[in-house]
Amino acid sequence: MTERTGNAMNIQYSGLAEVNGPLVCLEGVSGVSYEEIAELRLEDGTKRVGRVVQMEGDKVILQVFEGTSGLSLDNTRTVFKGKPLEIPLSTEMLGRVFNGAGKPADGLGDVFAEKYGDINGRALNPVARQYPRNYIHTGISSIDCLMTLIRGQKLPIFSGSGLSHNKLAVQIVKQARIAEENGKDFAVVFAAMGVQNDVADYFRREFDQAGASGRVVMFLNLSNDPIIERILTPKCALTTAEYLAFEKNMHILVIMTDITSYAEALREFSSSKGEIPGRKGYPGYLYSDLAAMYERAGVIEGSEGSVTQIPILTMPNDDITHPIPDLTAYITEGQIVFDRSLDSEGIYPGLSVLLSLSRLMKDGIGEGYTRADHNDVANQLFAAYAKVQDARSLASVIGEDELSDIDKKYLNFGTQFEQRFLKQGFDENRSMEQTLELAWDLLSLLPASELDRMNSKLIEEHYRK
Repeated sequence: MTERTGNAMNIQYSGLAEVNGPLVCLEGVSGVSYEEIAELRLEDGTKRVGRVVQMEGDKVILQVFEGTSGLSLDNTRTVFKGKPLEIPLSTEMLGRVFNGAGKPADGLGDVFAEKYGDINGRALNPVARQYPRNYIHTGISSIDCLMTLIRGQKLPIFSGSGLSHNKLAVQIVKQARIAEENGKDFAVVFAAMGVQNDVADYFRREFDQAGASGRVVMFLNLSNDPIIERILTPKCALTTAEYLAFEKNMHILVIMTDITSYAEALREFSSSKGEIPGRKGYPGYLYSDLAAMYERAGVIEGSEGSVTQIPILTMPNDDITHPIPDLTAYITEGQIVFDRSLDSEGIYPGLSVLLSLSRLMKDGIGEGYTRADHNDVANQLFAAYAKVQDARSLASVIGEDELSDIDKKYLNFGTQFEQRFLKQGFDENRSMEQTLELAWDLLSLLPASELDRMNSKLIEEHYRK
């Protein structure tokens, strides 16, 4: 039974009706709203934070961030705060490390807040959005040339268990910058969800050694942290990104890994609420939940800043039709896909060129952005590499010696393309000029007559005789 004490502005509820996993139920509650924060006071004087996740009449279900162990049905006292969960925001957050709920985890004390931000964000008026243009330089040839990341875009990385997506994430953080020469107000918000301690240490160590930690805000949710905190992590990260971008006019790149851990936490939470499961046990609202997160990227009219997202997700059993990558592909503007066979051959980053694309790159590359020949070069590389796969398939049937001369040239092109263009050192930061010149070196391995995706003027200007 729940009892109410206190005045109307600060009602205290004594006792809990039920405890179930990370959830507690209170009865006889009125005047609260969905997503409202509550403070639970235990018998020993400690306090925990809860969030309203369900309401049925006078019955309210609270999600307790720190877990429900030790809670008493009789002596727990609950006070509702009348506001959603907020985190302190300030430019002092740059260079700091926080846990998944936005609390400092680096031993440097609390952030002096310039303001407090609702972690759920604010809905953006679609009319106020500007079309994303101009690219973000990553220094990685396969991404910069073939699947260019545009400022304000959401471009996910689809990986698999054991592949080098964490390594790629670190390299992007170390090397990423906006393409403009005067683009100095650039920072990274990095959110890790459900990672092992050694992976978290790897991220922190690499950022420190590269001297990049001063422009990175890190949110780390470890695998042994509560799943509730895992659900909050991307929201805290994106709230910070929106503040720095739209109020401090910075260009922010948000990297979130691993979205699969987030979705599994959502599934576990949904199951504890007794909701009817959808595909593979995930809640039916997984699509809208992911969309609410991904759509917090973009460029807003009247603001000089931008939010760009790179969500990283591991596909269970490398299944690209799994609900998480499948729904993500519907919402986002392209994808970067890891290839396990390339990775096993020692090619880093082993990205699948033919499965990857950036739907916005056509409007953020070319003359005035990268180089006039960029679009034609990218199209030609795609076309040539597709013919490489045909030649390899034919060679596996009739043998390489029986191939025509042109097919043998495509086989050679494919090997050189993978070993020289796709394969790249972890500390190698290639400029766009270097990337495009390397592409022309490789295309020149083929007869000029095979370059059918570009005009003759470009061939005359760049083809190596």
